[in-house]
Amino acid sequence: MRDDLNKIRNWIFDLDNTLYPAGANLFAEVDARIGSYVARLLNVDPAEAHRVQKVYFHNHGTTLAGLMAEHQVDPRHYLDDVHDVDLSVLTHNPSLAAALARLPGRKLIFTNADTPYAERVLGRLGLGESFEAIHDIHATAYHPKPHARAYQGLCEAYGIDPAESLFADDMARNLGPAHAIGMTTVWIDNGSEQPPNDSERGFIDYTTHDIGHWLLDMLENDA
Repeated sequence: MRDDLNKIRNWIFDLDNTLYPAGANLFAEVDARIGSYVARLLNVDPAEAHRVQKVYFHNHGTTLAGLMAEHQVDPRHYLDDVHDVDLSVLTHNPSLAAALARLPGRKLIFTNADTPYAERVLGRLGLGESFEAIHDIHATAYHPKPHARAYQGLCEAYGIDPAESLFADDMARNLGPAHAIGMTTVWIDNGSEQPPNDSERGFIDYTTHDIGHWLLDMLENDA
């Protein structure tokens, strides 16, 4: 294994557009439901709903965080609604499951979604038994990535030493706080949405288009 990865004991992964390709367009379904939720809540047309949705996403980390701050939205009602999507676009990924099984140490999910949705996604991918735990948006007390409190809470909840941890995410900005506390970072650069004017990449240690391929390459280098 690459020298700087020999120390990794905690393998932490985002969910959406990280453990499956952005090209599956599952999150596009979630994104559309978020827009519809905002439109109904604020009684605005789709164009204005989309504008508000993205402003909250870019400024607060998630649209939910913005809606909670500005409109006192019930997070559980919101999450149940926007995650009511068809997961049939996802299929089992046995090579990723095999790669995860070979990793030494603990494997965890760190997501701005909620656990019921994450469990459904993992089940569709054949990864239902691959992870020790899911640290979701409820566990962060609704302080989503990239808020520093979310990462601190993750480490405290599971007794994680950041210096022995790797975090992979498709949102480049979510890797900054992980790097700041000493985690090794992997950016899944697969075309998923990034905030405007977000060009800082100095906190990224590795970049890949596919986490499964990256893990397999890394493990083969160790063989």
